[in-house]
Amino acid sequence: MTFIVKIARYFVGLLFIFSGLVKLNDPLGFAYKLEEYFSPGVLDISFLVPYALMISIFLVIIEVLLGIALIIGYAKKITIWSLLLMIIFFTFLTFYSAYFNKVTDCGCFGDAIPLTPWQSFIKDVILSVLILFLFLKQEFIKPIFPKPTLKWVIFVSSILCFFIAYHVLMHLPIIDFRAYKIGTDINEARKVPENAPEAITDYHWRFKVNGEEKIITTRGNFPNVEGEFIDVKTEVIREAYTPPIHDFNLIKDGDDQTQYILNQPKVLIISAYNLNKTEIQGWKTIKPLINEAKKANYLVIGLSASGSKSVKNLLQSNSIDIPFYTCDETAIKTIVRSNPGLIELENGVITQKLHWNDADEFKID
Repeated sequence: MTFIVKIARYFVGLLFIFSGLVKLNDPLGFAYKLEEYFSPGVLDISFLVPYALMISIFLVIIEVLLGIALIIGYAKKITIWSLLLMIIFFTFLTFYSAYFNKVTDCGCFGDAIPLTPWQSFIKDVILSVLILFLFLKQEFIKPIFPKPTLKWVIFVSSILCFFIAYHVLMHLPIIDFRAYKIGTDINEARKVPENAPEAITDYHWRFKVNGEEKIITTRGNFPNVEGEFIDVKTEVIREAYTPPIHDFNLIKDGDDQTQYILNQPKVLIISAYNLNKTEIQGWKTIKPLINEAKKANYLVIGLSASGSKSVKNLLQSNSIDIPFYTCDETAIKTIVRSNPGLIELENGVITQKLHWNDADEFKID
């Protein structure tokens, strides 16, 4: 029994540590995911949206520390109870998300390992069984270090977690798991292969024939049935292929200028998904870089999902003269975790990506 408990203990602990560290690498990304869960269309607890980042950091650090505590055997009763309560909550969340199809990606492993809601629910069910087993067999969980050492391990781990969180928020994620990582050719990432799978959808047509209801399923065509049509329901059997980058569309004055921008030899993009939430100090910091880039014959543009009024106010208040393009807010959030952020493109290839705090590190070609 001790051996089985040890296997379960290390498996659960390592999984919690891995899951927590992946999200700790990108707490803003997890915060965006929490905002989805908090939205009116999902859990309808919008009052928590302003605190999403704080909740994100708290949850991922607790996740890491619980995993470490389980492995080293620190405060086993509190640790097991905390793990049990946490997994019950997340199992409910993933089931709700999967059953009602509310959030398509749970964010359990950030962008490193995307999971569908049902995959995530199954993962949480397995973890629930293992944690419940550990809860019932916790007498077999023994500390692997002396008690004073256990406290130091948790203390040092806490400090390291807070340091990582601060570092990635003030700069960018240490490891970029997203489609817009440095070196990505956006032109290639937007292409759909010739033999890419197409969507398959079943249409369930309901008719009343001779006083009885009858359902006929087709792949799109209206069935030739002698009867009264009632309604039709669709069921997606297979999703169509989606390229890694599918929402990068740059609009200027109503025209799609994406290909024009991607064909330019040197482009500096100043992205800000929402100008009402942007860091004003950030624009003051990057203003000298904008001027230097222009002198070096860069095409310098702004990118935001905000309206023209917000754009005009920002440019006037900071005495900045660059054209602004519109793009989907989620896409901009995905490109760079900074508001504002810096992206360099060379013929559509991402060659640099920086937080505004690191504007002085941008290399002018």
